[in-house]
Amino acid sequence: MGETTPHSCERTGESLLRTVVLIGMMGAGKTAVGRALATRLGVEMRDSDAEIVASAQLSIAEIFERYGEPFFREKESAVIARLLDGPPCILSTGGGAWLSEANRRLLTREAVVLWLQADLDLLWQRVRHKTTRPLLRTGNPKRTLAEIHAARDPIYALAPLRVHVDPAWSIEDTAERVMAELARAGAVEGYGQ
Repeated sequence: MGETTPHSCERTGESLLRTVVLIGMMGAGKTAVGRALATRLGVEMRDSDAEIVASAQLSIAEIFERYGEPFFREKESAVIARLLDGPPCILSTGGGAWLSEANRRLLTREAVVLWLQADLDLLWQRVRHKTTRPLLRTGNPKRTLAEIHAARDPIYALAPLRVHVDPAWSIEDTAERVMAELARAGAVEGYGQ
């Protein structure tokens, strides 16, 4: 992959030393927290799902309907590899990206991976009114979400870092906890100074 150099934010004095990849279930806050981190650190926020949508000129739901999930996962892996080849950034991945062993190897080798762990009730509160979640287009979306949550949590638990998302936390609160975890892991310097 590409060479990386630290990116400093003049305002905070904090530097991102390696790309940070946020993983977790749909509704965990990957995109919102990722944006907050990117703004704070003065780096680019990238979203693998948004990149796939832009290149395909189709929504994720349309890609699933027309070509199926295996096709989507193949494109997702290619997009993730491309996004990792560049300066340090915050990268939000789709909920299923971490399930692929090849993706896990690539992500842990090239970036710092952090799981935004969220309880089922919080996830349901956040996604229940959204129509953009193809995996939840079932007769009982809450049960489907529970099944996906139960199946994926053990795989998400393989992530090197994690922050358990508290429902009472704001986006900024969650981003602060993530920053502390990233600083402990050596992905950010200048934190808390």
